[in-house]
Amino acid sequence: MPHDTALLDEREPAARDAAAREAAGATTTAAASAHDDLRSLEAGLDRLQTSPDRAPSAWRRFTTSVVPPIVFVLALIVAWGLYVTIAQPRPDIVPGPVDVFNAMVLAWESGRLQLAVLTSLERGVVGFLIAVIIGTPLGLLLAEVKPLRRAVGPIISGLQVLPSVAWVPAAILWFGLTDATVYFVVLMGAVPSIVNGLIAGVEQVPPQLRRVGTVLGAGRTRLATLVVLPAALPGYVAGLKQGWAFSWRSLMAAEIIAAGGSIGFGLGSMLNQSRELADIAGVLATVLVILAIGILIELVFFAPLERRMLRRRGLLQGGTR
Repeated sequence: MPHDTALLDEREPAARDAAAREAAGATTTAAASAHDDLRSLEAGLDRLQTSPDRAPSAWRRFTTSVVPPIVFVLALIVAWGLYVTIAQPRPDIVPGPVDVFNAMVLAWESGRLQLAVLTSLERGVVGFLIAVIIGTPLGLLLAEVKPLRRAVGPIISGLQVLPSVAWVPAAILWFGLTDATVYFVVLMGAVPSIVNGLIAGVEQVPPQLRRVGTVLGAGRTRLATLVVLPAALPGYVAGLKQGWAFSWRSLMAAEIIAAGGSIGFGLGSMLNQSRELADIAGVLATVLVILAIGILIELVFFAPLERRMLRRRGLLQGGTR
């Protein structure tokens, strides 16, 4: 009996160890199975959120995004030429496409067109970047601090509605005929649009994301910059697009009115100069250049940015946009 008891005492730890190993193995297997289930669920959700079509080729994007407006513009030019040929209006009031093209060529050969385009593009891009630097933290601050938004929000919306050209006389009195006048008008046109776009984007962020960020230990600043801002990108990008449109329009208004002094020669100055010379062909040529630059910025920068963002979020249906 003592011998059998000793054998049982020796076997009990071994049995307990074997049982523990079996339990640990079962736990590990269950954890691995749960992990695999979560990965399968995540992959399934990704497939549900992502369009089944592959990203279109560059040629397909070109034919679907660039070719249609080009064809439409060509059709307008043909209709314009037919009208001038058939109706034969006064050329000093309604010039033909050939006259406008010749005015553009003349401005190019004299170097005025290149100088005006480079000057206006530099002002527009720099002013827009400054507006982004100012508008992004201001928009986040107003979106996250509700009492401040209730106090300042209506003023921001009022500034967005106010025509930017209304700021030109005051800016001339404050800064004189300098580039500071132009940049001030551009900022007053672009910043409110960026702020309101970001606020609208933050309002559409699901509350669950905020709670998850809080549970993971994110403070108010990290929550706003690392969780809320990325989730608000659709509204933010829309605000950026509108901000660029307002900045480009404000720039043209400022360059038309604030001419002379140390202000450089931009497209607005070129437009005003053609008006003073009663050169309607030159006026229309400058308007077409301004329009072409605005369309080009949209096609080259904002459209790919928006398309990439929507595709990453699974919101781009059909693979084309």
